Order: sequence, then structure tokens, then C-alpha cells
Amino acid sequence: MLAKTMWARSLTEAQLARVEAEMFSRKIAGGAFVCHKGDPVTHWIGVHEGLLKMSSVSPEGKTVSFAGMANGGWLGEGSLLKSEPRKYDVVALRDSELLYMPKTTYLWLLDNSIQFNRFLVTQLNERLALFISLVEYDRMLEPDARVARCLAALFNPYLNPGIGRELQISQEEVGNLSGASRQRANQALQVLEKAGLLKVDYGSITILDLDGLRQFHS
Repeated sequence: MLAKTMWARSLTEAQLARVEAEMFSRKIAGGAFVCHKGDPVTHWIGVHEGLLKMSSVSPEGKTVSFAGMANGGWLGEGSLLKSEPRKYDVVALRDSELLYMPKTTYLWLLDNSIQFNRFLVTQLNERLALFISLVEYDRMLEPDARVARCLAALFNPYLNPGIGRELQISQEEVGNLSGASRQRANQALQVLEKAGLLKVDYGSITILDLDGLRQFHS
């Protein structure tokens, strides 16, 4: 995965060697927590393979989904910079293999790589733009359009660079990402399929018109 990562390609051989020596991988079962709200932030986490959901649960038990992370995505860069407890839960929506960079390695890269800093500035800017758009979708769009936009949001070259047009994703996972029930997500996917924007198969969705998903209105 590191060979395909934008920030890793910009490191010197010595910097990359240290990163590889200090990182480790871990497999997380589908449905399990990667980290909990309130946990100390000790690692930068990358998705080697799998699908994660960043979310939070209200005191009344309502789950609010913020974003999905797929192959090639990294999370927690802002929390590491602020040295505060994590503000959200991260759940594996399916069996996933993750990479963990210790905080000490992360901070060392910040001190020693201008290219790494530039990558993080872009990453944080893309994350901010994503969250602004998700708030807009939730408040202004009907469920069909919200599902379309949440699927399209996965295709960000900085946040999920390893994702392909054929998503191994279930209708339940689509609902989790878009804040809809499985049944409502299924209805939305049928609408989007009839519009020629995607093709739904068992356990997967093929994106046919990404720009159409980004602009879809109910």
C-alpha cells in the first residue's frame, strides 16, 4: 500500500525505511470498532483493504454517519495534531486490514518532510470540504440524492485513492454511510440504477456515471 500512497512516494529512502520499520498492520472484523469516541489518539490509521465508517452516537442512541474510508484512505491526522481524545467512532463495515503509524513517527515526518506537510494540508482541506458538503446533503437533499452524493463522496483521489469504480459494498453498508435504513437505501439505489448512474449486483455496485451521481437531484 505504501508504494501507491501519494505521501509515501515523496519521502526519501531513509524516511520511508523508518516509516516501514515502525508501522504495523492489524485485521479488523466487520462490525467491530477500530476506535471509540474518547479514546486517546495514538496512531494515524490507513485502510489497506476494507471499508470503514466514521460516526458518532447521540445520548438518545441516534447514529450520525460522517464519512466512509476505503482502500488507500487515512484518518485521524487532525486529531494527532491537536493531542485531544478522539471525537468520533470508527467502525469496520466489513473485514478490513489496516495500517497503523505511531504518533511519534507521524510527528517526526512533520518535522522532517516538507512534502509530507504539503500532503497533509491538502488532505485536511479535502476533509473539510467533504464535511461541509455532507452537512449540506443531510439538510437539503432527499434520501435518493443523499445516497447518490454519499456514494460519489467516496471517490476522492486524496481521501480514498485506491478505490475502484466497482465497489464491493452491500445495500446495508450504503445505508450506514448515508444515514438511511437498508430498505430506504435499496429504494434509492433502484432509482439511481434506472437513471443509468450505477449498476447494482449482489454485494457490489458499479459506478457508471460519477459526475451524474455528484449532480443528482431527486
